[in-house]
Amino acid sequence: MAVLEPIRTSKGQPRRFRVAHPATLEPLGELVVTPADEVREAVRKAREAQKKWARVPVADRARLMLRAVDILLERQEEYIDVIMRDTGRGRVETILMEIIPAVDTMAYYARHAERLLADRTVSNQTLLKAKKLVITCRPMGVFGVITPWNGPFVLAVNPAVPALLAGNAVVIKPSEVTPFSGRLFVDLFRAAGFPTDLVQCVDGDGETGAALIEAGVDKLSFTGSTATGRKVGEACGRNLIPFTLELGGKDAAIVCADADLDRAVSGVISGCMFNTGQFCCGIERVYVVESIAEEFIRRVVAEVRELRQHWDGTQDVSAMISPAQVDIIEDHVNDAVSRGARVLIGGRRNDSFRGAAYEPTVLVDVNHGMKVMTDETFGPVLPIMVVRDEDEALALANDSIYGLSGTVWTKDQDKALALARRMETGSVCVNETSLTFGAHNAPFGGVKQSGVGRVHGEAAIRQFCHEVPVIFDRLGLKKEQNWYPLSEDKGDGMQKFIRIFYGSKLLRKLV
Repeated sequence: MAVLEPIRTSKGQPRRFRVAHPATLEPLGELVVTPADEVREAVRKAREAQKKWARVPVADRARLMLRAVDILLERQEEYIDVIMRDTGRGRVETILMEIIPAVDTMAYYARHAERLLADRTVSNQTLLKAKKLVITCRPMGVFGVITPWNGPFVLAVNPAVPALLAGNAVVIKPSEVTPFSGRLFVDLFRAAGFPTDLVQCVDGDGETGAALIEAGVDKLSFTGSTATGRKVGEACGRNLIPFTLELGGKDAAIVCADADLDRAVSGVISGCMFNTGQFCCGIERVYVVESIAEEFIRRVVAEVRELRQHWDGTQDVSAMISPAQVDIIEDHVNDAVSRGARVLIGGRRNDSFRGAAYEPTVLVDVNHGMKVMTDETFGPVLPIMVVRDEDEALALANDSIYGLSGTVWTKDQDKALALARRMETGSVCVNETSLTFGAHNAPFGGVKQSGVGRVHGEAAIRQFCHEVPVIFDRLGLKKEQNWYPLSEDKGDGMQKFIRIFYGSKLLRKLV
């Protein structure tokens, strides 16, 4: 039995799947695919609900959001249990990956929504100094969210919360691999008192996601693979729908000669193995300076050997959420070994699970001719490459089609900042790992083939609005200089003005 197994259905009936626990293959229930006509109806209902929601004061929206925080805190054990069954994760990892960041996201945006969405009076350039410029926010409408299986609850919360606070409706399409966790989002917000049709869920696979785009959402958020992201971007482009794509990564860690080895070793292992390596910002390759490489590698292997991989909810490393991912991991490791890499620990499937699992693995003698150093592995595999110095490490780190995030490990903050500025990534952590995703006041997103657009940051919530400039006349003159009649005298006067004003280095500073 697979984690997701199709069920034979009669002609004209919705497609259905059996869903099983990733680690134990225990049956969890059935997934009924939402037909395309029902997807369109969900979007239609959401649009009607959004018209009323847009008139609700932001302060009242924020109060409902804080009520959702209270409910999540009250019912967190129930939510943890559902997510653990869906993902096969351990309890502590589920709290760290899903519950804490979800609570933090809701509380942060509820607190700051009024300020971030308030009308802004903006200073005009010189030619328009006599005018008042106000920028106001108007909700976009219906926001579609297609979530992945590696963070099925939090990666619904993260984009949808600011969208709701900005006055939009939300329709979510959870991954078919983890459907029950995705539904928790809808249950939570309805329990908090959000209007019924304002937050909806449509179930299914790629066909359902395509139907959601074609149903006419006003903006779309997709988190998933780069290959699928291209298809999503093409469909959105054809429909002129704005979108954000948070895609694959091959995040590099640069371990400098002066790194604190205790912290670097533990941090790199956690950055790689967290969520069994199924993490977009996870460390997927390491470049360590040769003067400390031997000791760094020795310590890494010793700590990885202590990781617990089993199934009882207390494990450090779990089974894979999607069994298909194990085939990719196995292919990457086998390819590396066939090209001269050495496995220091792990390197094989863990057959103690009924589901698909791969042992925590450390590879050395790797290079960029191997898939494990260039393609997204998305599993508990840590390839370590020894380099001459930090410059070589940086060149290799940038030698990638991906650019989501990266890490630098050094005691010298000036050197760390210099390296971070040159890393071709959307974000960088120094002596830390993966925290940029949780920093709500900092923009997050990838470069190259790791994504399009940004989330978070001061402007995050406003990206779910149309920012509308409104210009007021201040002086109340009968006519403006640029209105009819367009006499030659007016033209001469305007030319004289721009020559004087823009020709003066002093006056030009006032522009």
